Amino acid sequence: MATTLEGILFDLEGVLYQGGTSIPGAAETLEWTRDRGLKTRFLTNTTLRPRAAVWRRLRDMDLPVDVDDIVTPAMAAVSLLRDRSLRRVHLAAEPALAEDFAGFDLVDVDPDAVVMGDLDAGFDRSRLSGLAGMLLDGAVLVALHKNRLSRPGGNLIVDLGAYVAALEYAAGVDAVVMGKPSGDFFARVLVDMGVSATAGLMIGDDVESDIAGAQAAGLRAVQVMTGKYDPRTAGRAVPDAMIASIADLPGAIAAWT
Repeated sequence: MATTLEGILFDLEGVLYQGGTSIPGAAETLEWTRDRGLKTRFLTNTTLRPRAAVWRRLRDMDLPVDVDDIVTPAMAAVSLLRDRSLRRVHLAAEPALAEDFAGFDLVDVDPDAVVMGDLDAGFDRSRLSGLAGMLLDGAVLVALHKNRLSRPGGNLIVDLGAYVAALEYAAGVDAVVMGKPSGDFFARVLVDMGVSATAGLMIGDDVESDIAGAQAAGLRAVQVMTGKYDPRTAGRAVPDAMIASIADLPGAIAAWT
């Protein structure tokens, strides 16, 4: 690497763990980064649980991660809502996520903003139609991410992005996207780390959200061939490097430097 590496941004599911099991070598790789004094942040597009619950899940898998180093799209959404003085929020997401929106008025009528997270089967025609009505009445659409696909149980499924796109089309609005691949999301993380984009590295499995998103923000990006990695989508972005799994990261970095 031509520029000294100062910090690493890790995706979570598909990179450090899959399902409820850590990927072999993940804990050792995280310890390796700590031993070398590298700054780390852990980025997730999950909207199923609040940050504290994400941390507890990692802890239960014996992954050495500090809760303050976890960055979720809900955290970015809270900052946006505060900046825009949007107090009345309709949360179209799992009820557990309300924990991250403490201090806002969570409403079902006349919201200032509609915040969309993962509801899976909850996004039926009736629910989507109701959300479209709120947007037509002037609510701001805030999407916690816009991923195309997910692999929560091993099989690819349609992700939140398809439902966000449906509402954008139906209501004639553009969503404000909070999570990866939003350039603002990556920029906020780098500022918080005190690391420039050229001195950072993103490790991910999703070619669009992780790899293309990070590169657009000026970061180098390494794709792991675990999680959502699918050779059929390889042409959507070209990672700076590819490794079989997170266990191979220390060796790859040593070879580059």
